[in-house]
Amino acid sequence: MVNTSGVDERRFNREYKELFPIIFRVALRVTGDCDAAEDLCHDAFIKYYQRHEPLPDTDQAKYWLIRVVKNMSLNYAKRKTRERKAIGKLQKIEPVFADSEEKRVLENETKKEVQDALDKLPYKLRAVLVFKEYGGLNYRDIGKLMGISEGNVKVRVFRAREQLGKILSRRRQNHVSEG
Repeated sequence: MVNTSGVDERRFNREYKELFPIIFRVALRVTGDCDAAEDLCHDAFIKYYQRHEPLPDTDQAKYWLIRVVKNMSLNYAKRKTRERKAIGKLQKIEPVFADSEEKRVLENETKKEVQDALDKLPYKLRAVLVFKEYGGLNYRDIGKLMGISEGNVKVRVFRAREQLGKILSRRRQNHVSEG
């Protein structure tokens, strides 16, 4: 029976049953993947079915289908190789992103802890420490700014660091005992 597209469906069904196992083996050898090989064979038969001019006999159809499925399988294998390489590159890059993201989160948490601890210091200690550590000012400039002696600035910076260290170590001990 010939359909409206000019394909003899009985012949097509007969060739499908006879030739599918042959082209499947070709596709399987190239791809190494049963599911992909089956899909490629079906695609090859769709192309065969859609041909404008039917092939004269089954032998020519067999060779045509083998060529088509071989080319499709090689393209599939190349695409899969490119995908594996891209995934490999991404996996090499991802840990860097993960590390940098994790590092950023830890840095933010640490900054928040330090800021919370700084807020607990008395103003006169907090101010000198902020000017020294964050403002980059030297002891003399801090003394002039606050109206105190350079020696007094050194003492306050020392005490501020000492108290800040105690506050942070208590916070860490609390986090450890909670976890």
